[in-house]
Order: sequence, then structure tokens, then C-alpha cells
Amino acid sequence: MSTTTVETPAPADERRPAGAPGRTRRRGEQSRAASLASHAVLIVASLTALFPVAWLFFLSLGPDKDDYLHPGHIWGKMTFDNYAFVLQDTGFFDWLKSTLVVVLGTTLIGVIVAASTGYAVSRMRFPGYRKLMWVLLVTQMFPIAVLIVPMYQILSDLQLIDSYLGLILVNCTTIVPYCAWLMKGYFDTIPFEIDEAGRVDGLTPFGTFARLILPLAKPGLAVAAFYSFLTAFGEVAFASTFMLSDGNYTFAVGLQTFVSEHDAQRNLMAATAVLIAIPAAIFFYLVQKNLVTGLTAGGTKG
Repeated sequence: MSTTTVETPAPADERRPAGAPGRTRRRGEQSRAASLASHAVLIVASLTALFPVAWLFFLSLGPDKDDYLHPGHIWGKMTFDNYAFVLQDTGFFDWLKSTLVVVLGTTLIGVIVAASTGYAVSRMRFPGYRKLMWVLLVTQMFPIAVLIVPMYQILSDLQLIDSYLGLILVNCTTIVPYCAWLMKGYFDTIPFEIDEAGRVDGLTPFGTFARLILPLAKPGLAVAAFYSFLTAFGEVAFASTFMLSDGNYTFAVGLQTFVSEHDAQRNLMAATAVLIAIPAAIFFYLVQKNLVTGLTAGGTKG
């Protein structure tokens, strides 16, 4: 009676010749040194981005307006009195209300107009559709200083000086051209067959746009909304020119009240700057899920 011996293959480590490398990297896999180097670069970049915010917060804890000249002295006298003063003794909440009205209005109107413009140019071939996009691009080349005077005259004739609507419309003139190009590039990545399917189902062009295309364009809309929000949130020239009442100041203009010709309350400016960064951070958190996708999707067509 014969017996059969089954030999099990030796482990890979035992079959490897002496002196051979311990592990073969897969294609595209980084070495340990490269991984450590990339992590080190990312850590340095993160610290570089966070340092100005941390430094601003640190300066906001100094009770004196000249503490920024001697930041080392702040350690022994840190206080939150600057925040209490800004919230209780300034027009902070009026600035907050004005900023939210202007920023949300600009974002809503700007994104709607830009999305409809981008969709029309992406899908429809009407006379002058190429020239329209070039006109939008050319409008971005004019400096704000040149536009303020004619815009002021137009708003004065329409009795929109020192009104939220006037500032919203002015902000849209700078936001819509860029966002229209952005949305046009994103709509180009959406298959045209979806529009055809909507027409087969009996939808109007607007119905196709609203019910089929816009839900697919959420990442692009998120990028346009984020750009519109930040642009209107930090805009200074138009807001300081067209908003004349203290109660209508936005945050960007309200910060200027801490600086006069002979004095600068930099501790209060730092505290206010930290506070006004909170709404922008909240908005970024709400749209960040679609932000990265929208930033990269419009770059290529296919």
C-alpha cells in the first residue's frame, strides 16, 4: 500500500534568495521615506495655513490696543473683554444682519442667474451665444474704481443708494460672469441625452433644467454658491460706497470703524475678525461635501 506525500510550498519569505529585498512595492505605492516626506510637507502646509488664524485669535486676547507690538506681554493678561465689548457696545449684530441679508441675497440671485446663463450657453445655440460669454469675461477686466462712479449714478437714479437690494445687484455684476463660466463648464460634463430624455417625457426646457439638470449639478452649484458667498462677504469697496447708514454696514465696513486717522483699536479689530469668521466657517461646512467634486468636475469634458 503506497502513501503519497503532499509537499506544501514554502512561505514566500523562505523561498526568497538571501540578500533579496524584504518586500516588493506595488505599482504606485510610495516608499516609507516618500510617505514620511509627503506627510511632513502636509503638516507644514497645515501649520502655515492655521498660523495666521491662531495668531489673530491670540492678539484678540490682549486688553490693550498696542499689545500687537509686544505680543509676549499678552500671556500674563489674557482676557475675553474685547469680545464682550464688541458684542455689547458696538453695532456687531446690525452688521451681522446686514451682512447676512446682502450675502444670502447675492448668493441666491447670483447663482440662479449664473446657472441659467451657463445652461443656456451650454445647451442652446442662439445667435451670439459665443459673444455673450466673451462679453461676460470682458466685464471682469474693468477695475472696481472705474465702475463705482457709473454704478453710483445708476443706483442714485433708481433710488437704491443705501439699500440692501442696490448692494446685492452691484455684487452680482462681479459674481455672475465668473459663476456663469464655471457653471457652463460643469453643464458641459452632463450628457446631453438627459435633456433629450426630458423632452421625450414632455418636459419644457425650463422643466428639464429645473428637474433633471440642477439636481445633477449640485457640486457645481456648491462651488458657485461658495464663491458668491465669500466674494460678497468680504467685499469692501462697493459696501463702503453705497451703504451710508451705520445700521446698514456690513462686517467688512464695520471693521473700518475701529480705525480712524489718529487711532487704531487693533485688539477690537482682532476680536471682531475672529467673530465674523464664524459664519463663513459654518457656510463652508454646509457646502464642503460637494465642494471638491465641483472644483474638479468642470475642468474636463466627458
